[in-house]
Amino acid sequence: MTKRPVLIVPAVVLGLALLVLAVLYFADSAASLPSFVPGHEAGSSHHHVKHGIAAGLLAVACLVFAWFQTGPSGRQVGNATPTT
Repeated sequence: MTKRPVLIVPAVVLGLALLVLAVLYFADSAASLPSFVPGHEAGSSHHHVKHGIAAGLLAVACLVFAWFQTGPSGRQVGNATPTT
């Protein structure tokens, strides 16, 4: 995988924002969501569980991507003894 250290900070910020959004979807009803959030419905008591799951999975994906970008670049070969 090609390392792109420039993308680490945006991936972490996006991952944390999506994690907050996932918690918001699980905790609040559709009427309580801010109007700019997809799924806002005035007067509705419905919870958007699927939206929360999707936002949570995307958050985990962004954070895992950022984690892998911070790792060592390239394969390191040490003093490995061949097994026979």
